[in-house]
Amino acid sequence: MAITRLKDIVTVFENKWTFGDAKFGYDGEVNESHSTQYPLLLINPPLSTMPEIYSGREEYEFEINFYNLYPQAAQSAVTLQHRWDNLQDLAMEWFDMVLKNYQDNVVDVYLNDESIEIERVKEVANDRLVQIKFTFTMSAFSKCFRPVSTYPSDIANLVTWLRADSGLTFDIPTKKISAWADYSGSNNGLVQATKSKQPLRYGYDGANDKARIEFNGTTDLFTSVNNLPITSQFTIFQVSKNNGNTDANILSYANAGKSIRLSYTSDSELLAAVSDGTTSINVTLTGSNASNYHIGTYKLHNKRLYVDYDSLGSSLSTSVQESGYDNSTTFNDAAYTISSTTNYLKGNLQEFIIFNSVLSAAEIANVKSYLNTKYKIY
Repeated sequence: MAITRLKDIVTVFENKWTFGDAKFGYDGEVNESHSTQYPLLLINPPLSTMPEIYSGREEYEFEINFYNLYPQAAQSAVTLQHRWDNLQDLAMEWFDMVLKNYQDNVVDVYLNDESIEIERVKEVANDRLVQIKFTFTMSAFSKCFRPVSTYPSDIANLVTWLRADSGLTFDIPTKKISAWADYSGSNNGLVQATKSKQPLRYGYDGANDKARIEFNGTTDLFTSVNNLPITSQFTIFQVSKNNGNTDANILSYANAGKSIRLSYTSDSELLAAVSDGTTSINVTLTGSNASNYHIGTYKLHNKRLYVDYDSLGSSLSTSVQESGYDNSTTFNDAAYTISSTTNYLKGNLQEFIIFNSVLSAAEIANVKSYLNTKYKIY
């Protein structure tokens, strides 16, 4: 069953009101800026209940207010009841268009029986407004309370799970982050003790208005608490946005000639490079655009390095195989950094996940689904 959130319903409500302004807010905010175009549709933030928690149905108790002007000069020519009737006609046409929006074969939202009440009010907000108040209940399919989602922690060989919305140690006034905790259960977090090198934490304004960590491109970087937890194969996911259109490292590891580098090119394309100390595999995903929020997926398996890119309206993938590469090479003998001193990251990072194995196509799809459900990337 399709999931319909409050934002989706309110968007439909607003789009179907074509007669004047439509706003989501409270009665006391009516015409507070004295720039309202009437007739006005005001959607009050609703109460909601979930009467059947295992079916995922959420009942929204809406109060919708419709306002129109009733100036003193018109009161002698037009009766109050006529003005109310005209406003109610607009309200009913709007309501009909809303219900028609949900009459497709897959019903996301429906009106509950015997739930509509209509109240007529005058002298609201100022003495030149008439008002019709609708109250009704609509059932929408939302998140079911039965645990049906797949999270990274449900998949074997998860060794690092970093989330911009959790586990951050930061200074509230400056937003500077000194530590980023790992939610994989392996304690593979990140630290930065030097204040001038600490990225900033924002609890909003990332993809889907979720929390983000901002790197300045000149000094900011994190270092892992432990060695990079990758033996010979990996699957890595990251959600980020490049703000600089410059060469910039997301992950950087190097030791004894061996290296792993996940980065952006100067053209904001995704780049991945792995070296066993002698032979390198280098992949640039032509056509990818990391200046948009995206999900980057990287996989090293059987001497082949894969790079996938998913963003709004775009999905790309490529891979490169190097026959001379030693696929017994391990990478768990040194720490790694997010960003680096040679190619500092200038951008926003929201999630970073490492699996010490090659995930199946179904497992990769589940992780991508988790990330896209959260960040609405594509």
